Amino acid sequence: NAGTEADVYICIYGERGDTGSRQLLRSQKPKKFLKGEVDTFAVEAVHLGHLGKIVIGHNGLGSGNGWFLDKVVIKDPVTNLDYTFLCHRWLDQGQDDGNIARELTVTDASTFPGRQELELKRREAWAAEKWKFQEGNTLQFYNKLTSGFLCLSPDSRVDALGDKTNKYGKVF
Repeated sequence: NAGTEADVYICIYGERGDTGSRQLLRSQKPKKFLKGEVDTFAVEAVHLGHLGKIVIGHNGLGSGNGWFLDKVVIKDPVTNLDYTFLCHRWLDQGQDDGNIARELTVTDASTFPGRQELELKRREAWAAEKWKFQEGNTLQFYNKLTSGFLCLSPDSRVDALGDKTNKYGKVF
């Protein structure tokens, strides 16, 4: 359910102005914005110079309107430069922070080319694991040295000796 049937809009900002909000209508594929797919669109505009940011979002209409956007790459046909805008987030009223539009700044490939993508992957991994650290949960880790479980309790107690008879003893 990472694709969307909603109408998607983009506004591209450069050093010489912006495109204004443009609906992404005609993809090179018959069905657009499907999970795991790459869509390509042509956006006609005056040359904006070097690009700095985009605003991309959707109207929130249609069934399954939530959308997970990995990144946007804009190829400037005048300079033949590629501008990458990393998102790696949901545009969905029921996911993430509930926003259906995002302002994304260009990724500077000259300094630490993988740094922003690495940070986004780190945030995604934390989002998948943070449930373990919610209030009231007890974390248990198997300790090979003691053959027991290291328990981190909600009240900040740590049982480092590991009770082998712990009925909750399950390995994560």
